[in-house]
Amino acid sequence: MKNLKYLLVGIILIVFGCKKTDDFLTQYPLDELTDDTYWTSEGNVKTFAYAFYPTFFPGYASGFDLTWGGYFSGESLNDDFAPTTPTVLTRNAPTSATGTAWTFTNIRRANILIDRIKRVPMSAEAKANWTGVGRFFRGLEYANKVKAYGDFPWINTVLAEDDNAGLYKPRDSRTLVMDSVLADFKYAAANVRVVDAAVGPQKLIVNRDVVLAFMSRVFLFEGTWQKYQNNNAAKANEYLEAAKFAANEVMTKGGYTLAADYRKLFNSLELSNNTEIILYRRYQTGLLTHSLNSYVNKEPQTGVSKNAVEAYLASDGLPISISPLYQGDKTINNVMANRDPRLRATITNDIRLPGKVGNYSTSGYSTLKFLNEDIKDLTNGNSSLNDTQAPVIRLGEVLINYAEACAELGTLTQTDLDNSVNKLRKRANINMPNLQVVGGLPAVNNVVYNDPKRDPSVPAMIWEIRRERRVELMMEGFRNSDLRRWKKYEYLDTQANPDINLGAWINKADYPGTTVTIQNNATQGYIIPAPRAETQRIFNDPRVYLSPLPIDQIKLYKDQGVDLKQNPGW
Repeated sequence: MKNLKYLLVGIILIVFGCKKTDDFLTQYPLDELTDDTYWTSEGNVKTFAYAFYPTFFPGYASGFDLTWGGYFSGESLNDDFAPTTPTVLTRNAPTSATGTAWTFTNIRRANILIDRIKRVPMSAEAKANWTGVGRFFRGLEYANKVKAYGDFPWINTVLAEDDNAGLYKPRDSRTLVMDSVLADFKYAAANVRVVDAAVGPQKLIVNRDVVLAFMSRVFLFEGTWQKYQNNNAAKANEYLEAAKFAANEVMTKGGYTLAADYRKLFNSLELSNNTEIILYRRYQTGLLTHSLNSYVNKEPQTGVSKNAVEAYLASDGLPISISPLYQGDKTINNVMANRDPRLRATITNDIRLPGKVGNYSTSGYSTLKFLNEDIKDLTNGNSSLNDTQAPVIRLGEVLINYAEACAELGTLTQTDLDNSVNKLRKRANINMPNLQVVGGLPAVNNVVYNDPKRDPSVPAMIWEIRRERRVELMMEGFRNSDLRRWKKYEYLDTQANPDINLGAWINKADYPGTTVTIQNNATQGYIIPAPRAETQRIFNDPRVYLSPLPIDQIKLYKDQGVDLKQNPGW
C-alpha cells in the first residue's frame, strides 16, 4: 500500500507540474492522498490518466532531450542517415535491467487505473470510457514489450507486493499477449468517447480516433512481423485485418483531411486547427519547450544518406533510375530538380560541410523538415526554448498504414490506392502522379514499371508502398521498426549497402578547407561519412531482431524458482 501511495503521489506531481496554480490549489494535500482517498471523482481519474501522456506521446520531448523517437534516438539504427560512427547492432545481453525495456511500471499503472475505476462514483458510460483509456495504454505498453522481447509476462490485474507467483510469472507467448492487446484495443475502440470536450481540447487527448489510429500502427507492425518473422499466415492476416479496419474507421468517419502544406505539420507554432492532426503534443513558452528547431538550424547534424535521397521519385512518378526527368546528383540543384516535392521539404537546398559551416551535416545533406524559419533567430527558435508543436499521430500515417495492410493481405485495389497513397500524392503542395495497380504491378499513367533497384525478394507493388511510407514518414522515427518487422536488417549493413554510408557528390576543390572524405580518396565524388573500417556496421546475426533479456532478471527469477528463458542466440 505504501508503494501504491508513492506511485499516486508521483503521478500527481507529474501532472500538476503542468497545471495552473489556481487548479493546483483546489487539490487534496499530497500527504492526504492514499489509494482509499484518491478515487473519488472523474476528475481524479482524468488526472491519473494524464500521467501516461509524456511516456506514450513524447512529441519532440523537452529541454535538450532529443530522444523523442525520431532519428536522434534508438531509431537512428536505420538506412536513412549516414553518421560518422554508425549505430551498432546489440552485441551482448545487458547485465542489468536498468535502462532497458524490461520494466512493469506502466503495466501496473494501467492495471491500477482499470481496477480502481470501479470504485469511482460516476456513470456507467464514464466508467466504460476510462476503462477503455486504461486498456488503450496497457495495450500500447504491451505492444512495446512484445516489440522488444517477443514473449513477455501478461499481467492484467493489480498484484499484491507479496504475490511472488504473479510478480515472477514466466513469459507468455507473443501470440497470447498480442491477442490480449487486440482485445484491449477493441474494447477501447468501442468505449472511449468520440469527443470529450470536458477532458480537454480535441487533438490533445485520447479519444476514439486516437485509439483507432494507434491500433492501425500497432497491428500493422504485428501483422507483418507474423508474416515475415514467424511465418504465421493466419495470425498475420488477423492482425493485418485489424490494422486495415482501424485505419479505415479513421479515414471514413474521423472527418480528417490532409493538410495543404506538408512541412507545416512538423514546424508550426499551432496545430490545433490542422485538419490532418489526430493527436499532437503542445509546447508553450515558460511551461514546456524543446530543442529540435535549434538543432536542425544551429548544430552539426547526422546527415541524410544517399540511399534515402534516392528513394524519392522523379516528378513523373517513376524511380530516378528509369525516369528521363532525373538530372543526376552532381549538384544539389540537380538532385532537387524534377523530384517529389517532399524531398525539397525534407532537406535543405545547399550542401553543408565540416570545416565550412558550423551547422554542417555528416553527409552534406541537411535536415529542413522540422525547421521554422520565422523563429530561427528569435528566442523561442533557439537553445531549448523551442515551442513548435509536435505531431504525435496524423492522417498521413493512417493512410499509408491502410495501403500497406491491404497490400500485405493481397487485397489491394485501385480504389484502395486512390483512398490512401494517391491522396498523399495529391496533397496541395505535392501533386505527384497517381500510383496505379495493373495486374498486381505498379504503374504510372497506365504504364507498368519495375524499379531496377528493387529488392528482388519484395514484390514490386509492396516495394512501392514501402517507398511511399519511407518518403512520407522520413525522419519521424519509423524506419528502424519497419526494417525489423519486414525482416530487413540486412539493409543496415554498410558494406553490403554502401549507399547508406554515402552522402552528396562534391568536387572538393569547390569546398576548400572541408574535412570530409571522398569515396576512394578521390578529389571529387560521394562523401563517405564513416570512412574507417572499424566503424562499419555489419549485419550477420538475426538474433538482434529481438532484444536480449537482462541477465540480472534471469537470475532474480531463478531465485524465485522460475526459468526466465533468454531469447534465442543470446
